[in-house]
Amino acid sequence: MITITTDRLVLRPWRDADREPFAALNGDPRVGEWLGGAIDRAASDALMDRIQAQIEADGFGLWAAERRADGRLAGMIGIRRQAEAPPGPCLELGWRLAVEMQGAGLATEGARAALLWGFQTQADNQILSWTASTNLASQAVMRRIGMTPDPSRDFDHPRLAKDHPLNRHVVYVARR
Repeated sequence: MITITTDRLVLRPWRDADREPFAALNGDPRVGEWLGGAIDRAASDALMDRIQAQIEADGFGLWAAERRADGRLAGMIGIRRQAEAPPGPCLELGWRLAVEMQGAGLATEGARAALLWGFQTQADNQILSWTASTNLASQAVMRRIGMTPDPSRDFDHPRLAKDHPLNRHVVYVARR
């Protein structure tokens, strides 16, 4: 299994010990604000199982992001094959961090490393990332790692109501 190490993070496969801190992250309404709402422990465990199954099937995915200084789970960062979202099929770069880990550059550091890994190991000529049009913090991460907006791929989220404040999504692209 793949492990990516940066100055402050280790991106790695998931462990059972990650379940509790991942559930705390996913249950935080401040994290859920950008994801359509917080989720409970059972849904968080099911999400972690799906993510790890994709890592095992593809050899990569949305890895657990562990802070090197203290081994604490910061969240998840990685690249996965995406077939379901409107811009797909594609390689998708994504991240989700605990609130207390946000604002310190960890998303940028981990996303940059995952993006580099993706271009070094995958044949795809581009990697996409997307977020709600109102999520300016994630868009700033995308710009900091060299991604550019691709308005021709922007979309309304298929699982959200047309009048939902997170419905409109913007797509950014990094090209080889």
